[in-house]
Amino acid sequence: MAELSEKLRQIPKVDQILSEEAVRPYLERFSKKLVLKSIRKSLDEVRSDLKEGRLQELSREVLLGRILENLKHDIRPSLRRVINATGVILHTNLGRAPLCERALERLLEVGRFYSNLEYDLREGRRGHRYTHVEDLLRELTGAEAATVVNNNAGAVLLALNTLAEGKEVIVSRGELVEIGGSFRIPEVMSKSGAVLKEVGTTNRTHLYDYERAIGPNTALLLKVHTSNYKILGFTSEVSLEELVNLGRKYNLLVMMDLGSGLLLDLSAWGLRDEPTVKGALQAGADVVTFSGDKLLGGPQAGIILGRKDLIELIRKNPLSRALRVDKFTLSALEGTLLTYLDEDKAFKEIPHLRMITFSLTELKRRALKLKKLITRMAPQGLRVQIVQERSKIGGGSFPLSELPSWALAIRHDHIEVEKMEERLRQWEPPIIVRVSEGYLLMDMRTLFEEDLPIIAEALAYIVKEE
Repeated sequence: MAELSEKLRQIPKVDQILSEEAVRPYLERFSKKLVLKSIRKSLDEVRSDLKEGRLQELSREVLLGRILENLKHDIRPSLRRVINATGVILHTNLGRAPLCERALERLLEVGRFYSNLEYDLREGRRGHRYTHVEDLLRELTGAEAATVVNNNAGAVLLALNTLAEGKEVIVSRGELVEIGGSFRIPEVMSKSGAVLKEVGTTNRTHLYDYERAIGPNTALLLKVHTSNYKILGFTSEVSLEELVNLGRKYNLLVMMDLGSGLLLDLSAWGLRDEPTVKGALQAGADVVTFSGDKLLGGPQAGIILGRKDLIELIRKNPLSRALRVDKFTLSALEGTLLTYLDEDKAFKEIPHLRMITFSLTELKRRALKLKKLITRMAPQGLRVQIVQERSKIGGGSFPLSELPSWALAIRHDHIEVEKMEERLRQWEPPIIVRVSEGYLLMDMRTLFEEDLPIIAEALAYIVKEE
């Protein structure tokens, strides 16, 4: 007992810790209140560990190491950059599409200063926030009009509430998708006030199924692009063109929920199963909705395009106020859309498009460069191979399509691969990899050039520490 009391007396006072050289940078960057809270938490942990016997000896190095580790964890931002080595380009859990430079420039300028968000500079009076992107969306897609809300589920909700509240919306059973996070199209439709009328079966729906379901209370025919899954085999579905013709015959609106929102044709890279926004409008859909942060490569947003009279009705719906986007979303979206005006530039400057269109030669070059960096920096025992891999698009798009790629397969003679994966995940910035058949896999397609030395340094440190 006397020995424990002596150890507890050795724990320094908070003021002594605040004077430590290693703690000073935290006091300069962050509030003293936050730093004190973290230090006190560390001291409480040390006292508890001494009392419970989890810590036998207390040295200055052990105590300071614990304090600095907690400070790093407690004070750093929760939402931060990670390195994506998974090969999934639009990784939903990792923030989907990285923004292009022009989008980031627009974000910084509009965020740092005042802006003309709702001010008409020409007329000197109040303006409308959606004018900043509407002309660009019309130019790029051929739509009559456009508006933007906070995400695509919100876009579907708002459009259906405006155009079909209390009335029937006919949709194929095979298109009743779950969009992630357990949110399902039928539930979104229910919240909109529209009455869902399912037709056909899971794998086969015919035009006559829609026609037989049309009644006096029908307001709209809905087609949902099943971008995050495919039904194969004995299947049949009605094309958007056929649905549009049926809608015209019975004077019904036709709405297309594209989900991912592809502006450019990617068939040259083997990606052929995704309809384009322009194609949906040319097919005659009255309203088209899609996401801003998937295949478009912009910020999270729900984009609604279509007939001018319908978009005006949607804008005037009080619900649009609850779903409206802020200046940050609009500025990033504007920057992204401006980049699309030059198609060649879009493929070079929009990160996810650049990743999709990387050549195998470029990916092999990266793999060789990273392998060289790792072998130069890391101690013996680390085995690094260059292997062929398959990248995925992700973000609920192109579910059956994969892109050939090159990756590094890494293991250590004495360190378990799961332990290495955990340490990489705890690195700063965190490095997210895949584990397969006893190897760490790092796909070159989703790495930025500046990621490579960080990965090599992390592996070298982890191996030396172990």
